[in-house]
Amino acid sequence: MKTRELTDKEILDFSDRDESHFYDNKAFEIKGDKIQKIAVAFANSDGGEFIIGIKDKKDEPDKTKRFQGIEDMEAFNFVFQNLTSLSPTIPHNYEFLVNKDGKYALRIIIEKSESVHKTANNTVYIRKSAQSLPLKDPAQIQALSYAKGESSYEDTVVNAALAEDIFESSEIKKFLLDYSPQSDPIDFTVNQNLVDRKTYDPRTSGILLFSDNPTPLLSKRCGIKINRYDTSEEIPERIHLKEQFTIEGSLNEQIKAASRTITKMMESVQIMGPEGLIKVKYPPETIWEILVNAVIHRDYSISDDVQVLVFNNRIEIKSPGKLPGYVTIDNILDARFSRNSKIVRVLNKYKNPANKDMGEGLNTAFQRMEEFRLKAPQILEDGNYIKVIIAHTSLASPEESIMKYLENNPEIKNREARAITGVKSENVMKRHFYDLRDKNLIEPVMSKTGNKIVAWKKKN
Repeated sequence: MKTRELTDKEILDFSDRDESHFYDNKAFEIKGDKIQKIAVAFANSDGGEFIIGIKDKKDEPDKTKRFQGIEDMEAFNFVFQNLTSLSPTIPHNYEFLVNKDGKYALRIIIEKSESVHKTANNTVYIRKSAQSLPLKDPAQIQALSYAKGESSYEDTVVNAALAEDIFESSEIKKFLLDYSPQSDPIDFTVNQNLVDRKTYDPRTSGILLFSDNPTPLLSKRCGIKINRYDTSEEIPERIHLKEQFTIEGSLNEQIKAASRTITKMMESVQIMGPEGLIKVKYPPETIWEILVNAVIHRDYSISDDVQVLVFNNRIEIKSPGKLPGYVTIDNILDARFSRNSKIVRVLNKYKNPANKDMGEGLNTAFQRMEEFRLKAPQILEDGNYIKVIIAHTSLASPEESIMKYLENNPEIKNREARAITGVKSENVMKRHFYDLRDKNLIEPVMSKTGNKIVAWKKKN
């Protein structure tokens, strides 16, 4: 039985903690249906924790009186009974919190789950801010199932499509020329469950993989949109948009065409570096692997294209859908979970598969950035999207980059230093200059009036 002894300060901290998307607390008198409601909401969302034995702020204004510990741990058995009675089982851990008087509260930690959970009365809840809200619309519950990867939109039958859209396509004929054992289109797609085995109606996965033009057949947008912005600003304006391409076709062709388009775009991009104006270079494997992941692991139930935004100092790739199952930002490089298992499996059967290093693609992307002495890609959850930022930012410290720049240039301004180091704040950049000044490595360049620093130069 895991217990944690709390100091008076820790008890006050817990008692004064605001309820949020990831935290809740309830008095010991909580009913079983409320326990299930909170646990289900956390498991269906991003995980979280709740403590039983701390009163709500609205019920007890004095935070010193909110801790409601009890002496008998077995009195919490009703909590475990309500959690274990649910099917599928909610992934959770727990610990007892005990104060100096030997009185206990119960802390329940709920993990994000790969399943859609319901309470005993068959209600699905999700967590939004500090609330546990019911999902009543079957379409919303199905969307949650797709988002988690419990079910996949790739398995849905495409009513607008015909078997011939796959069986007679140029893409499948080209694919089967290199495939072993020798197969015909019907045998292959039936064996891979890319069509309904009774009616031969194509599934979404079959259309995406082997239709020469999936877009008119699917109700969802399923291409790759590439935008080139001539700026390094965080939020570009319309005037910065220089080029725009929409890539469609079978998934294998989409990935190859998008990669070619991005590579061509990058040929004209220049950026201020430690040695002056330089041509931007990224590891091609990094862009390829992140693009492939965005295409094969996206949520195809969401009607939007994969977005690739090419800036002067970075590339951003946005993939529709949240992280599936138990995958989180923290474990994404180690987790093995495929939302679209058919797409991943069949794409790997190509002679030169886009996803050759299955399970290692993102790791390869990170390794190549380090080999290029660039900072690792940044992976973010951005609303209903996963965004990966590939920045052209050196692994060198800002001070090292400044000194390298001054080896080739007589002086450096704050704006130029921020461009080559990736430091966004003008004031933070000033502190780096001051550090170098204090080390007797640089000195200020003053304005004509002598009352303002306009740049910095190496100290003679």
